[in-house]
Amino acid sequence: MIDESHTDSEARIMKITEPQLGSPCWPELGTTDIAAATAFYGALLGWRPEDDPHPEAGGYTQQLLGDDPVAAVSPLYQDGQPVAWTVSIAVADADAAVDKVTAAGGSVIAPPMDVFDLGRFAVIADPAGAVISLWQARTFFGAARLNETGTLCWIELRTPDTAAAEAFYTAVFGWSVNAGDGYTQFGVGGQDFGGMMAMGADFPAGVPPHWALYFGVDDVDASAAKATELGGAVHVPGTDIPGTGRFAILTDPQGGAFAIYTPQA
Repeated sequence: MIDESHTDSEARIMKITEPQLGSPCWPELGTTDIAAATAFYGALLGWRPEDDPHPEAGGYTQQLLGDDPVAAVSPLYQDGQPVAWTVSIAVADADAAVDKVTAAGGSVIAPPMDVFDLGRFAVIADPAGAVISLWQARTFFGAARLNETGTLCWIELRTPDTAAAEAFYTAVFGWSVNAGDGYTQFGVGGQDFGGMMAMGADFPAGVPPHWALYFGVDDVDASAAKATELGGAVHVPGTDIPGTGRFAILTDPQGGAFAIYTPQA
């Protein structure tokens, strides 16, 4: 769960005009049903779809908030790929970053590849198997808005070995570390954007290490109720984090897990 001191929502809202190297830059859902997922998130988070005009994109669909791209919904590209949200981290050089990944004990799921003239992309896994992506921007920087209602506002690693994960991510991305009692925050340039918690006995059996994505909403409980009306499910109901805000953990109708968050006023 989120546990961070930077809870002033106005201060954390940002309009992205250039890559924020080392920071989350793009959330993307891989799913079995693009149309159904687009309808679900559109109704829940206020997104509207914009299909990629390239035929070879295979249905890849950006999600806009107003006129700003904030996320994407894509088909599943590999056999056995689960329905899941992933996040891309902005890097200056995807190939050099992949070299750091392997040197630090991670693995490469999809090697660096060009995405038209938009940028260069790779998918990697940390030593415990948690998947995260790399994005080297060219003409497309990623999400144009973060840390507000309807956008990505936090990422969180759930892993059985927090010490190994800390060593890996600091080596690959140079993240700062702010470790508290049972929770670690990651940041860059003085801004925390994510956290890490150990997977203990309270996690369901069979859940692999993973990154969880949080999206901002105005009212966690109302949004959770709306999600169930739309065919989703609530796995952790609205829960307060004293001094910080309120969150809930949901799944969409195709099984994609995500969290919603409202900062404390």
